[in-house]
Amino acid sequence: MKVVRGVFVAALFLGLMAMGARAQAPASVQTFYLSGQPADLGEVLAVLRNSLDADAKVNAVGSQNAIVVRGSAEQLAAAQKLITELNRPRKNFRLTYTITEVEDGKRIGVQHSSIILVSGQKTTLKNGSKVPVETGSYNMASASQTQMTYLDVGLNIDATVEESPEGVRLQTKVERSGVAEEKSMVGPRDPVIRQAVVWGASMLTPGKPLMLGSFDFPGTTRHMDVEVMAEAVK
Repeated sequence: MKVVRGVFVAALFLGLMAMGARAQAPASVQTFYLSGQPADLGEVLAVLRNSLDADAKVNAVGSQNAIVVRGSAEQLAAAQKLITELNRPRKNFRLTYTITEVEDGKRIGVQHSSIILVSGQKTTLKNGSKVPVETGSYNMASASQTQMTYLDVGLNIDATVEESPEGVRLQTKVERSGVAEEKSMVGPRDPVIRQAVVWGASMLTPGKPLMLGSFDFPGTTRHMDVEVMAEAVK
């Protein structure tokens, strides 16, 4: 019993000495600047706080896209290792959308639109006109006032890509619209807007086009195809 007790006391003494040495270890402060997107800052901050010892202080500086760590040399080294592994630059991709119109089996028009976007970030492309639409009117003492709003007519594209082991994951919305020749029955100033919309998610193989959607125009022999291709940009 005496031997066991002596071993226990010695182990307890060594443990207290180690804790005291850790407590006496000087703390340093180091700032790490992230090269990725600002949206990554919160994720890296959460990983550091969950991985480092409780006595390490970790704070984010959003305006600088930086993380400040206060701790021992070992804790700073561990933080540096984690940040190096997590702070990888996101790739840029070029998306090329091709809209092809066919009538009576003959191609009558092709429109190409390209956008460059960062993986994980939403990008919007708009190409067209704003059409005024009367929304109401009211009478004042001296004159009648008309309220107007404006509709975007033409080509609108929203896109977000994420790189994955299987390829490039795409979430996109493609809207093609135009003013129809017929008039609205609501009022002479209210145009009829025709539109075709493709909205969804797809998995792309870089360098290979993918058909997103195909439309037939009611009452005509016209047909429209929408495809997209992704390419990595250095």
